[in-house]
Amino acid sequence: MSTAKSEPLALRISQALAERIISGQIAAGTPLRQDHIAAEFGASHVPVREAFRRLEAQGLVQSLPRRGVRVAGFSPAEVREVAEMRASLEALALRHAAPHLTQSILNAAEDATRAGDHAPDVQAWEEQNRLFHTLILAPCKMPRLLRAIDDLQATSARFLFSGWRAEWETPTDRDHRAILAALRAKDVDAAVTKLARHILWSGKRPAK
Repeated sequence: MSTAKSEPLALRISQALAERIISGQIAAGTPLRQDHIAAEFGASHVPVREAFRRLEAQGLVQSLPRRGVRVAGFSPAEVREVAEMRASLEALALRHAAPHLTQSILNAAEDATRAGDHAPDVQAWEEQNRLFHTLILAPCKMPRLLRAIDDLQATSARFLFSGWRAEWETPTDRDHRAILAALRAKDVDAAVTKLARHILWSGKRPAK
């Protein structure tokens, strides 16, 4: 199988495995067997190895000498690191996006926040939370920056899912509403500051 032909399949495999890792379906430390994954997806080892490389670049797996590929764990320091990186990059994206935010975009972001307030579980809440951030940042028109942010948000979701167990109490997201109020008032500096503070706080939340 050529590299060109294997790449789309490698992407599908990496995305499927990433979803399982982020949701907690595959726990930290779990070995990923190349043969098993190749059989599951009806693939050769070439796209599976490429999928592993993609996952390692995202920080979701580790390739260990003589131990193969395993799902990566994470420490409180890593949670803080990701939060600080997100805060810096999302603040940059919002500053560039702000001039292009329309009322319809802001209304959609408000709808996402409202939907998050009524989310039945942590996965549904995270989906609406991610949508809010995507809506207000996408107009920055900086695709490389947005790809980096997307990877960090996926990692943040993994931290979130690992902290919540059976009990779920939907949070009321006042930060999102404060960010939207600043954007509607055309106060970009305030919106950027509130967004960065909001993300940094997420890196300090204790696991439940």
